[in-house]
Amino acid sequence: MEKSNKIRLKNIDEYLAAVPEPARTNLEKLRKIIKDIAPQAEEVISYGMPAFDYYGILVYFAAFKDHCSFFPGGIVDSFKDELKAYKTSKGTIQFPLDKPLPASLVKKIVKVRMKQNEERKKRKS
Repeated sequence: MEKSNKIRLKNIDEYLAAVPEPARTNLEKLRKIIKDIAPQAEEVISYGMPAFDYYGILVYFAAFKDHCSFFPGGIVDSFKDELKAYKTSKGTIQFPLDKPLPASLVKKIVKVRMKQNEERKKRKS
């Protein structure tokens, strides 16, 4: 789903309803993994994309015309060996519309991001 300024999405369910298959199923699996690891995180739409807020944005994810993306922030390099098969940038992991990221990898990344956000909150307190 390409971002559009015309559509104001209220929640992740609305976002996913507008995503065509097979990307929708792929992103639904990603959402479930994130919710399982971070059940206390709040689902939000930020910058027109689904995101999870846990003491600040934890991760984003989105569907595009020819790929899906997972945005865990600047920790992508920490997982470069496990991400060799994917196109990455500093804060983004791209993966095929029809092939989800490995659940074990998503779990590791989300746990690292949770710890980062918890530590940032402690420093601010």
